[in-house]
Amino acid sequence: MSNDPPPKSYSYAQAGVSIAAGNALVKAIGPLAKSTARPGADAELGGFGGFFDPRAAGYKDPLLVAANDGVGTKVKLAIDHDRHDRIGEDLVAMCVNDLIVQGAEPLFFLDYFASGKLDTEVAVRVVAGIAEGCRIAGCALIGGETAEMPGMYAAGDYDLAGFCVGAVERGEQLTGDRVAEGDILLGLASSGVHSNGYSLVRRLADDLGWRMNRPALFDPDRLLIDYLIEPTRIYVKNLLPVIRAGKIHALAHITGGGLLENVPRVLPQGLHAHIDADSWEQPRLMAFLQAQGNIEPGEMARTFNCGLGMVLAVSPDAADSVARDLAAAGETVFAIGRVEPGERGCTVSGSAETWSAREGWSATHVA
Repeated sequence: MSNDPPPKSYSYAQAGVSIAAGNALVKAIGPLAKSTARPGADAELGGFGGFFDPRAAGYKDPLLVAANDGVGTKVKLAIDHDRHDRIGEDLVAMCVNDLIVQGAEPLFFLDYFASGKLDTEVAVRVVAGIAEGCRIAGCALIGGETAEMPGMYAAGDYDLAGFCVGAVERGEQLTGDRVAEGDILLGLASSGVHSNGYSLVRRLADDLGWRMNRPALFDPDRLLIDYLIEPTRIYVKNLLPVIRAGKIHALAHITGGGLLENVPRVLPQGLHAHIDADSWEQPRLMAFLQAQGNIEPGEMARTFNCGLGMVLAVSPDAADSVARDLAAAGETVFAIGRVEPGERGCTVSGSAETWSAREGWSATHVA
């Protein structure tokens, strides 16, 4: 018979996971979710799933459209500089902007928050930003998942993912099939870098020793970190009325791949988008990034949004009224080009250079 002491009694908390902290977080974010309630959802948390009633939201014969996304390495910027409060808006924006380009109204949202050790104060700040994004987009935050995974993340790190479902009445969805020769391309201004290209931004910051908490070189009245952490603009509420009026043929959300790779995604075969890069002024932040990294124009057009977060294709006789409606709603609108016959793709021409992407959306210089 062994004289060894009995085995130690282990617990989940000793392994680094606090169920109590998770329960406290759910209790703390309950009011945040409740604040996003809308017709079709009461936004109560605590069940195993969230319900949504499309009929209560006013839909008769809806098609459901789903999107999921993350924020990418912009999260690391928020972590390193204690800017947790609005990174959740980026998460919502990346999902709901992908829904609106299909003509779909975002209805409900679920989030995933993962960390090595749950910091309730940080998590509440992040979820508060998610809730604010949902309010801006008009969708309900009906649930989510908080994962505490010791050993998976460095101390203080976390990651985010989001999932959103929207609806559009059958026959009213935007698929790009209405885009025609002669359509005018309108661009809506971005709020900054949005949520793509941050691996390059962070590399530049590290290599060049940017002082994030000092005024930006191009703006003595605002910190550089404030420019870089500015949330992705949410275009949903301003675009919905124009979409429902039947004035938009197609929409392209300018995310990873930039103008060159995203605009062709909504073009039928045999049509080519021609964009005039001199038709809008490049934001100072974009000019700063390009100069600091000595980034080729074609690389800028693949990596960053270059100041445009959304591109619309509209008929020539509707272009002026659409631009007026969106400007009145608060958008900054530019007429940036037109759709012409040609191989499916996009060419961006500027005073300095021309670059192009064609079928397959692999961007290469043509000049």
